[in-house]
Amino acid sequence: MNDQTVLNDDPDGGTLACAEADDSVSVDDFLGGAIKLIQPRDGYRVSMDTVMLAACVPAKAGDRIIEGGVGSAGAALCLARRVPGALVHGIDIQDDMLSFARRNIAYNQLEDQVSVEKGCITDLSSPEATYDHVMVNPPYLADGKGIRPPVANKGLAHMDSSAALKDWVRFCIHKVKNRGTVSIIYRADRVDEVIAQLYRRVGDIQIMPLWPRFGAPAKRVIIQGRKGTHGTASILPGLALHGDVERYTKEAKAILWDGAALDLKAFARGR
Repeated sequence: MNDQTVLNDDPDGGTLACAEADDSVSVDDFLGGAIKLIQPRDGYRVSMDTVMLAACVPAKAGDRIIEGGVGSAGAALCLARRVPGALVHGIDIQDDMLSFARRNIAYNQLEDQVSVEKGCITDLSSPEATYDHVMVNPPYLADGKGIRPPVANKGLAHMDSSAALKDWVRFCIHKVKNRGTVSIIYRADRVDEVIAQLYRRVGDIQIMPLWPRFGAPAKRVIIQGRKGTHGTASILPGLALHGDVERYTKEAKAILWDGAALDLKAFARGR
């Protein structure tokens, strides 16, 4: 999210104070302050895409969710805060981002719901079909199709140099239970690649465009389906993020500030 608010208070006198004393990090509000993230000032930072991804997962209390490429745990924490009792696990290959994730989990006091560990999405040796939901935000650029950001953790987050898109989709399908949901946020101009990888493995696919504003082409899409089903794909009406007068539309603001769910089934029914 581009308008993150840096916090200046330290109610506990602990982790947050240490973060504020370090000029290399900031502490930012998400979900109207319900989640606070310690983030590097340079390098990978949580964006609006992260919040939207967490909002679309149809989890309920007791469900198990895994996120590949958990980063600093922004999506995992937003989902856990929205759905008390949901159990979210994340993996990442970057030690520095896992360090941020663990700090953020502790600071938000969500250790009972959120956990992370080092792992690679291409390693499918662990048991399969053990999660009710899988969510991922794969790197948007194919290797060699853009200029790699100079900061290492940002480079891995934006360019798929260590794993291709097909590897991310394979991870999702391997981890999710039959009839469980796969949720992906991705570039709108690569949606065909995602659908091709999901073909015959994930059905009842819903594609939601995220428009920068009404009338503007979508830059991002949310793609969600269920493993092992064979329903047809549908394109939903979409969500406009920015208004002509207000900075955000009321629908987007409800998700970004109030922690509302992004219910794709409701959009499919025309709200």
